[in-house]
Amino acid sequence: MLQIAYIRDQRSEVIERLKKRGVDLTESIDQAIEVDEKRRHAQYTLDMNLAEAKKLAAEVGKHFKDGNPEAGNAAKAKSSELKKYTQDLEQELKQLERDLNELLASIPNAPHESVPTGKHAEDNEEVRAWGEPSANHEVTPHWDLCKRFGLIDFELGVKITGAGFPVYTGKGAKLQRALIQFFLDEAEEAGYAEVIPPHLVNADSGFGTGQLPDKEGQMYEMPADELYLIPTAEVPITNIYRDEIVDAKRLPIKNAGYTPCFRREAGSYGKDVRGLNRLHQFDKVEIVQVAHPETSYGLLEEMVNHVEGLLKKLELPYRVLRLCGGDMGFTAALTYDLEVYSGGQDRWLEVSSVSNFESYQAQRLKLRIKQEDKKKVMAHTLNGSALALPRIMAALMENHFDGERIHIPEALRPYTKFESIES
Repeated sequence: MLQIAYIRDQRSEVIERLKKRGVDLTESIDQAIEVDEKRRHAQYTLDMNLAEAKKLAAEVGKHFKDGNPEAGNAAKAKSSELKKYTQDLEQELKQLERDLNELLASIPNAPHESVPTGKHAEDNEEVRAWGEPSANHEVTPHWDLCKRFGLIDFELGVKITGAGFPVYTGKGAKLQRALIQFFLDEAEEAGYAEVIPPHLVNADSGFGTGQLPDKEGQMYEMPADELYLIPTAEVPITNIYRDEIVDAKRLPIKNAGYTPCFRREAGSYGKDVRGLNRLHQFDKVEIVQVAHPETSYGLLEEMVNHVEGLLKKLELPYRVLRLCGGDMGFTAALTYDLEVYSGGQDRWLEVSSVSNFESYQAQRLKLRIKQEDKKKVMAHTLNGSALALPRIMAALMENHFDGERIHIPEALRPYTKFESIES
């Protein structure tokens, strides 16, 4: 969440930054400020009452000790009346705090100054590109290649579970496993410590990283146990640090983790869901950082460079986009999307989003940094896909198919133990 002190002190700046998302949230901002003023007034009044109650308690004892029961009983009666008022104030304060937290939770993160203003993907800004996108000579989509070479069985997945749950077979399974290990080894080389987190999280974890209450309709829920299947490893890995005070000397904290990911993808249809383009279950290696506010944007660029390095080693044409405000996630302050060119479909496919959330998640997580001067500041959190498997698999098949076989990039061959896939 945005900190109320920041909203209160920089009201105009917050409103203008939020307008980059294509919305005017002036009313919500002013409502939060109004509730906060009531909350602060209630807190001040409560503090005064508690001080007065303490003073009266001392007076009651003194009056009875001095043999003045009339004054003592009067002070006692006043103290009882004040106690009732104090209890009412405490209830009012709790309600105001709940109201304020609900308001703050409904306000998205304020975009970084470099974020383009806009509402749709067409408003995103291309930062750079690498490689020469060109459709292969047969323009063969990956779902046809999967069938031809026996790599992935989409119909079998429908039989076992439903659409969006493919079954990887033969060299398709080996290629998938090779990519996972390749990505993990590259992350380790870049200084990321691997963790294997749970694949189910509670509501507190979902709230901490911003999936709740914003995206509950996209998450698979286990109502009987009040748990959610993770949409990405970002959720459990970042929540490792919930309610923590991290020593500044430990920063940046860098973690990587491989997990399956589960997303309902409600509302998706057409060409976007065909084959591996959009699945309900897929594998992904995620990289996560906890950083000091002064260094987080330099680390964001470092993370983007890491993902670019993976794509170059896989010999896949790609481009880097800076997302406009309206196309960014609810919790992000700045997001770069990396897209690979799909030769068989003649289109760009997003394979990674790398984001700096600034202190937005940390505020929800209560994740703070203890600096050398002993002062505490909110941490910045970052995460990125490095990488998501389905569309990488699709792009590898389509871009490296020569009409007879699918060639395996040299960097991946030590993991696959084969150089090509052929009939």
